[in-house]
Amino acid sequence: YTCLKEISREITLEAQKRGIKQLFLTNHEEFNQKILSGRINQFNTCSDLEDHFIFIDRGLPDIIAYNDYINIESSQEIITASEKLIYDFVFIFPAWKKIFKNDNERYESFEEALKIQDNLIKTYAKFGYEIYEVPTGEVGDRANYILNVVEYS
Repeated sequence: YTCLKEISREITLEAQKRGIKQLFLTNHEEFNQKILSGRINQFNTCSDLEDHFIFIDRGLPDIIAYNDYINIESSQEIITASEKLIYDFVFIFPAWKKIFKNDNERYESFEEALKIQDNLIKTYAKFGYEIYEVPTGEVGDRANYILNVVEYS
């Protein structure tokens, strides 16, 4: 299956090369513009692909959910893109303490991840999405859950 990566990691790494540890926290406007542009490009790329299923790690409404988390208003451009570019399915992988870990790009604590997760669920629901919660467990079981949803919905 075609899977498109989470682009915020690339944006964060690019900023770190410029000496900015966390662009999201340092310059919200620049980060939001880069993430918006990247996610719109990913969405548009999907229409050029002939694959039956294409999976994207993170969507446009995520920008709004993260902005809400740190009490920053999202631009009308972000809101409009989130309203117009609609995904067929939205899956949430709930924060799972057993496998949670911080890394160079993920600086949130587990407790913060739970709060962000709540914002993600609320934001996608606000945009009218049905959210499919992927159960914890073995990778194969999780993949089968997703495939069952997309193949039989």
